[in-house]
Amino acid sequence: MRRPLGALMCLGSLAALSTPAVAAHAAAGPGDMCGVSVSAPYVTPAGKIEASAARAGCENTSLVRLRIKRAQPGPDRVVKSGSQRGLVNGQLNVSLHCSKAVRTYYAEVVDYRGNQARSLPIRLSCSLPGFPSPTATAVPSATPTTPAPPTAKPTTPAPPSGTPTAKPTTPAPPSSTPTNKPTTPAPPTAKPTTPAPPSSTPGNPGTPGAVGTAEENEVVRLTNVERAKGGCAPLKHDPQLRQSAYGHSADMAAKGYFDHKSQDGRSFMDRIRGAGFTGGRAFAENIAWGYPNPAAVVNGWMNSSGHKANIMNCGYNLIGVGAAKNAQGQIYWTQNFATR
Repeated sequence: MRRPLGALMCLGSLAALSTPAVAAHAAAGPGDMCGVSVSAPYVTPAGKIEASAARAGCENTSLVRLRIKRAQPGPDRVVKSGSQRGLVNGQLNVSLHCSKAVRTYYAEVVDYRGNQARSLPIRLSCSLPGFPSPTATAVPSATPTTPAPPTAKPTTPAPPSGTPTAKPTTPAPPSSTPTNKPTTPAPPTAKPTTPAPPSSTPGNPGTPGAVGTAEENEVVRLTNVERAKGGCAPLKHDPQLRQSAYGHSADMAAKGYFDHKSQDGRSFMDRIRGAGFTGGRAFAENIAWGYPNPAAVVNGWMNSSGHKANIMNCGYNLIGVGAAKNAQGQIYWTQNFATR
């Protein structure tokens, strides 16, 4: 067994990474749902393969070990291993350099207290576009509460009207019948009105009262389409959550990193609170980069078990989406979820 190499620890109030092995539940009380979870490995903008694991809902300390394995004929090879001693609840990351060859990787985590999890295998290469990041899900409040159950049927938001709000008026034509006596024609009493411009695309920053850009709102729409398939009510685009999500995407794009933890040390919960969001019982975040459009990134998230679990969590009722491009035109995407 390999000794732990280069383990990185992200501290914060994270509760769990959603995977097929461990579902995220905001209703868990302290110690009720002690467990571990792990994301599938992914490629970072720095050209590394990284995986993240978390321990959540626990009251005792433990050694947590995270391994990235490469599938191959015979026994699978451990290509990176890392550990953290004395962990109660928190997150652990490990990473390694990758090559241009396409290979199959998966991740395993164990806390030596009877909890373990394994991610789905995924084919990765540094020559391929970026993959979604691991998720950070379900941060319970100090007093655990139960998220609202899904509605029996999802509600469908009314589509925005594409009809312009005003039409030009047409001036009345002059009379062709002459009067008995020539008179000086009176000046026209009215001028044609200038037509009002059509209402802007929903989500355009110039639209009064709108939240987010057209691209960001398309991510919200596609996310709600997926939720409807699972019987979940649609998420509402929240301005504070959007501010938090956009700020993180813009920061990652400007500084060239890819992580749930900001380079100044803030967690996603720090960013959400910093954007002015108050209250709430449960929170989650999805991030991704390298996907060229909303359909591609939502499809990428839906094909990753942890990200899909956040999207399909019927307890969430609010979302914020932020998209920002780096100097090369690659888009960094962030989704923040909340229950309030």
